[in-house]
Amino acid sequence: MNTHPSVLAQLSAAKPGAQSPAAGREDRQRAPRPRGRWYSFAGAGALVAIGYMDPGNWATALASGARYGYSLLFVVLLASLMGMLLQWIASRLGVVTGRDLAQLCRERYSRRMTLVLWIACEIAIIACDVAEVVGSAVALQMLFGVSLTAGVLISAVATFAMLALQSRGERPLRRAVSTLIFFVSLCFVIELALAHPVWGDAVRGLAPSRELLRDAGMLWLAAGVLGATVMPHNLYLHSALVKDHASAGDDATIGRTLRGVNIDTFGSLGLAFIVNASLLVVAAAVFHANGHTGVDDLADAHRLLAPLVGSHWAGVVFATALLACGLNATVTGTLAGQAVMEGFLRLRMARWARALLTRGLAIGPALVAVGSFGQHGSNTLLVATQVVLSLQLPLAVIPLVRFASDAGLMGRWRVARVPLALAWACAGVIVALNGAMLWQAVFSR
Repeated sequence: MNTHPSVLAQLSAAKPGAQSPAAGREDRQRAPRPRGRWYSFAGAGALVAIGYMDPGNWATALASGARYGYSLLFVVLLASLMGMLLQWIASRLGVVTGRDLAQLCRERYSRRMTLVLWIACEIAIIACDVAEVVGSAVALQMLFGVSLTAGVLISAVATFAMLALQSRGERPLRRAVSTLIFFVSLCFVIELALAHPVWGDAVRGLAPSRELLRDAGMLWLAAGVLGATVMPHNLYLHSALVKDHASAGDDATIGRTLRGVNIDTFGSLGLAFIVNASLLVVAAAVFHANGHTGVDDLADAHRLLAPLVGSHWAGVVFATALLACGLNATVTGTLAGQAVMEGFLRLRMARWARALLTRGLAIGPALVAVGSFGQHGSNTLLVATQVVLSLQLPLAVIPLVRFASDAGLMGRWRVARVPLALAWACAGVIVALNGAMLWQAVFSR
């Protein structure tokens, strides 16, 4: 679904008679009062961060580093900073209003616009789920030699194993997710030590490249990096995860809650940036530096990594970290799908049923890709799913910024001045990048 100008224009207008901020706070009066320590709010950031390092991120970062060296590292940095700002706004919206972004869209937009936004978000979730299924399947093939088709089916079943942790409450699931995130981080510390990157070149890669708008391939990968990092459904999910934190609804509690949520958000997403940047740096140092600029799929990367760095463990660590990211990311898609379905449609669905629905829709494209094109087709599909996410972003970002800057909705906690200007700048960059990519796709042939 493309971000048509008429659709974007309607996103800036709110429906009259919408629910007041007090109405959202009344719904949480009976919720238990949270502790004042910042770590009592930890967990939501980790659940959101896993969406920032899923197999789709791996595909785009790997292809970027192998083909262009460190040149696109600034895109990873820019996308991560944009993600931090937008997730900060999403969490602020949820805490202050007591409602998530999907609920606010339903309250303040027409039914037709609500359905458009819901369908767009579902497309993004399915695209993300395709990336997770394919990435996990490739990792299983690397580690155990199973076929990609079998790996796709096994990864679908693994979703329910992760969600089964929720039968014991939210805390075990969040602990498992956090543990896997730190495990992946440790894996990339090992990979960086083995790859021996040129850190001076990596630092220079943090500066913007003029070639971005001239090279269609670089622009395509930049859009993929953006879509893989700033995911539209993550904005809906984050606001839903924190909306009940400020149970009392008074200013003192909201302020204390926002401080704790901010620490959780920036800490988790900062770690996600390090992982994504590390993956691109490893690809640049190992593949691009040795002339393997055509490495653009995960299986080839795994096959070449060990001989190029001179250690068998490099390939094992790579595949294990990929599998951990794939398993972790299954949680985000399911939770986000549940949040948007309840928020937009007031339709509740058991998490196992929601996982079955999204995985069922994702398995079809994944099986077609790996069956028809093998490993190379699976990687092309991974990058394409991230571009789809980039195209969906404006439909989530524009309502988010619009609501968060509304004084009638947010009161003294509204987003204003420099953060607001930066947020609208982010929206402009996303729309411009998508427009440039579509222009090149149509007219560069």
